[in-house]
Amino acid sequence: MSTSPSFNRRDFIIGLGAGAAALPGLVRAQGAPSGVFGHGVASGDPEVNAVVIWTRVSPSLGSSVAVNWDVALDVGFTQMVRRGRALALAANDHTVKIDVRSLPAGAQLFYRFSAGGQTSPVGKTRTLPTGALNEVKLAVFSCANYPAGYFHAYAEAAGMSDVFAAVHVGDYIYEYPRGGYASESAASMGREVLPATELLALNDYRQRYAQYRTDADLQALHAAMPWICVWDDHEITNDTWKAGAENHTPATEGDFFVRRSAAIKAYYEWLPVRAPEASRLERIYRSFTFGNLIDLHMLDTRVIARDKQLDYANYFGAGGFNSNAFAADMANPARQLIGAEQTQWLGARMANSNSTWTILGQQVLMGRMNIPAPLVLGQISFSNYSGLIYKAQTAPATLTPQEQAILAQPAIPYNLDAWDGYAVARETVLGMARAYNKNLVVLSGDTHNAWASDLADRLGNQVGIEFATPGVTSPGFEAYFPTENPLAVAGGLEQLIGPLVYAETASRGFMVVTATQAECRCDWVYVSNVKNSQYTAHVGKRLRTLPGSGNRKLIAV
Repeated sequence: MSTSPSFNRRDFIIGLGAGAAALPGLVRAQGAPSGVFGHGVASGDPEVNAVVIWTRVSPSLGSSVAVNWDVALDVGFTQMVRRGRALALAANDHTVKIDVRSLPAGAQLFYRFSAGGQTSPVGKTRTLPTGALNEVKLAVFSCANYPAGYFHAYAEAAGMSDVFAAVHVGDYIYEYPRGGYASESAASMGREVLPATELLALNDYRQRYAQYRTDADLQALHAAMPWICVWDDHEITNDTWKAGAENHTPATEGDFFVRRSAAIKAYYEWLPVRAPEASRLERIYRSFTFGNLIDLHMLDTRVIARDKQLDYANYFGAGGFNSNAFAADMANPARQLIGAEQTQWLGARMANSNSTWTILGQQVLMGRMNIPAPLVLGQISFSNYSGLIYKAQTAPATLTPQEQAILAQPAIPYNLDAWDGYAVARETVLGMARAYNKNLVVLSGDTHNAWASDLADRLGNQVGIEFATPGVTSPGFEAYFPTENPLAVAGGLEQLIGPLVYAETASRGFMVVTATQAECRCDWVYVSNVKNSQYTAHVGKRLRTLPGSGNRKLIAV
């Protein structure tokens, strides 16, 4: 493996505002919302004969507003399929979400709303296809921090007419206060967050979603295609687990479950997501079947079952790092990430599927990301550690005892918030995929960086692969290691981590995942910057996997 990433850079310039031309009748909002439908339209959770459509009306119209909706086969609405009326209520933040049923399968559809003498922008959506399929394309996103930069990634995808749906694997919003995480340039870009405080109560979360949905590029992508979403932690608060979070202090911020309930309610109000169980909104995991080609299972690794993350700081004592205690906790079969109920559900879905590809849309990295402990614990920089390796290879006799001790330390997981911190849970999922002979593709986000890894069980049996998307705007390793060369960091990680095939740790963007009967391919699309309204985009890397028990590993395109 090379010491630096080898990118296939076929640059294509797609001018700013590509999403503006994606759909006739789309009005791109700028700044504060205006008119009755200032937050645009959206659709999501497509089924064979159904899809959810969404909008919000201006609260100035009253606490209860009658809203008409239309769904047609053509953008001119001459071939009407369904129409109806709903109420936009203050109790739901004046959002309107319609689960439109009895639609034709595999159809491209157009929808709109009207109220208060105005008509909304026109949205485009689709129902799931049935039968034998040749190809499905999905655009995959994660980690869109409003004050960190412009949503250019959304604009790029909005202009891609051959993409079926946007798959968002979490961190659609961030909960931090003004001046918080990655906000250094927010004022100069006009992207300081609302409210100015950290999100704690229902109206806080609502106001933050409302601000996000004034963004022109986000509106464009919502109007251009259906979305399939799941939350990560920042829709609630940083490093959420089932009974708390790193960024929640009960003594000063109140009951965690009250905060969580408020965040979840706002999530369902503002996103075109169908609740699998109306009485249990925290239960978000669900599946989407694209004919005989894809079973897409959207998982929850955050809210319903995750045990508290392990912390390396808890394993240090007078004698140094207690590796035995750490290993015992990692091997604890009771530690949960997705929980018994969700695991059983996933196993049943796998057992009853005949699709070529089993795709898991979920939040955190599943690939094994073990790196030398001195790097994980911040005891040495990447460049200095690489220098020690070179010294050990070329002049081992010159290594000092301290340098030898550094090189002798074991590799440990770099991120205990990922599947690496829940090793038994990962083995269970990989074991099910192997037992049911599935062609497994895992889609991940969370880290803000791009990754691709082979997925093998603890015995080394190859099971599947993982494609991980960079953040839309949230900074990656280039911000955490500002004195390091990002190319050297990525290249060093590719060398140090056996299952890791590809890393890109300096760019923002998204993935386009293309499934056919012959392969599942990922194109990583990067934008040149997120701090300037002008930008370019390019495809930085392409990798694929093939179906069949003798394949299921990453190969070059």
